[in-house]
Amino acid sequence: MASKVTFIGAGNMASAIIGGMIDTGYPATAITATSPSDAVLAPVRERFGIHTDTDNAAAIDDADVVVLAVKPQVMRDVCAGLRDGLQRQRPLVISIAAGLTAETLDHWLGGGLPLIRCMPNTPSLVGAGAAGLYANAQVSDAQRTLATELLEAVGLVEWVDDEALLDAVTAVSGSAPAYFFLMFEAMEEAGVKLGLPADTARRLAMQTAFGAARMAMDSDKTPSELKHNVMSPGGTTERAIERLEAAGLRRALLEAMDACAARAREMAEELGKR
Repeated sequence: MASKVTFIGAGNMASAIIGGMIDTGYPATAITATSPSDAVLAPVRERFGIHTDTDNAAAIDDADVVVLAVKPQVMRDVCAGLRDGLQRQRPLVISIAAGLTAETLDHWLGGGLPLIRCMPNTPSLVGAGAAGLYANAQVSDAQRTLATELLEAVGLVEWVDDEALLDAVTAVSGSAPAYFFLMFEAMEEAGVKLGLPADTARRLAMQTAFGAARMAMDSDKTPSELKHNVMSPGGTTERAIERLEAAGLRRALLEAMDACAARAREMAEELGKR
C-alpha cells in the first residue's frame, strides 16, 4: 500500500513533484494537496485526480509524509498550524523551502520530528530537476529511501551528510539554471552580431547545451576530457576556449557561486529570526 503524502502548498514545485509521482505510477488516491484557496486547488485536482483540502490540519490526518511547499516567508505561521497534528502523528516531514534550516523548522514544529530538507531546482517542472537532500538524525533508512523515490520522480537526487553543504548545492544546481539561461542569452547576442537571426542562434545554443549535457551524462569521460576531444590543435574550438579562459570564466563562476552560497547562509539567518 502506497504511503499517504500530503503537500502543504500547491504551487509550481509541488505540482511538478505530484505530476512526476503520478507519471511514475504513484496512486493519485494516496496524494493530497492544500491551499487556502480552492481556486488554486481546482486545476491541480482536475489535472491529477488527487485529493485537495483548504484545511492544512485536516489534510495531514493519517499522512505518512508531509511536504512543506510554501514560501519561506509564511512558513512559521504554517508550521504553527501544523504543530499539534504533526506531534501526534510524527510523519516524515520534507521541506522544499529555501533558506530554512532543519533546526529552525524542527523548532517551529515542536521538535523531535524526522525531517528532510530538499533543495530542488526549476527544471523539476519539466522532469529534469536536480535536488540535494539532507536528513536529520530522526529520519530512518526506510524514510530516506521513500524520500529518494518521491523526488527522483522529477530528476536527480543527491544526499549530503552535512546540512551546510546545501548552500553549495544551491550554488551548483539550485540557482544554476539561471547561469545557463544567461549563457544562452549571451550566445544569442553573439550569434546575432555574427549575422544569424536571433531565433536561429537561440535554438542552436539551447540544443547544443542539451546535447553537451547528454554527452557528459552518458559518457564515462570527465568534462575536461570531453572538452579536449572537441578541441583540435590550432582549430576553432581551441581558439574559443583560450579566449574564455583568458577572460576569466572560471574565476567569474567561482565568485558567482561563492556569492550564491553566502546569500543562502544569510537567508537562513534572516528567515530563522522571523
